[in-house]
Amino acid sequence: QVRLVESGGGLVQAGGSLRLSCAASGRTFSTYVMGWFRQAPGKEREFVARIRWNGDTTYYADSVKGRFTMSGDNAKNTVYLQMNRLTAEDTAVYYCAAADEGTYRRTYNSRSSRTYDYWGQGTQVTVSS
Repeated sequence: QVRLVESGGGLVQAGGSLRLSCAASGRTFSTYVMGWFRQAPGKEREFVARIRWNGDTTYYADSVKGRFTMSGDNAKNTVYLQMNRLTAEDTAVYYCAAADEGTYRRTYNSRSSRTYDYWGQGTQVTVSS
C-alpha cells in the first residue's frame, strides 16, 4: 500500500500562486507515475498533471499548461504542483494519485483516473476573483 498526503491548499486571489505538496509513504518503490487531479463542485474529476519517476518527464492538461509546474523529489518521496496565475476556474479539490508500473503499462493513459492505484484525501484550493 502507498499512502499519499496532500498539503498546501488554501484561499488565494486571482493571479496569485500556490504550491501543493504530496508526500508518499509505504510501498513507494512500486510507484511509477504520480499525478494531480482536481474536482470542482458539480463537475467530474479531471486530470491536471503527471510525472514519471523514470526520466522525470511531465505532462499537463491544456487548461494548466504554462501556468502549473509539477516536480518531484525522489529522496523525499514527494511531488509538488506549483500553480501560478490562478483563476477562479482553478477552484477545486486537488488530489494526488500514484500508479504502480503494472497498472500504468496496461493503458499508458495517465489522464484517466482509472490508471491510478492510490489516492490522497485531497486539498481545497479556492481562488477568489
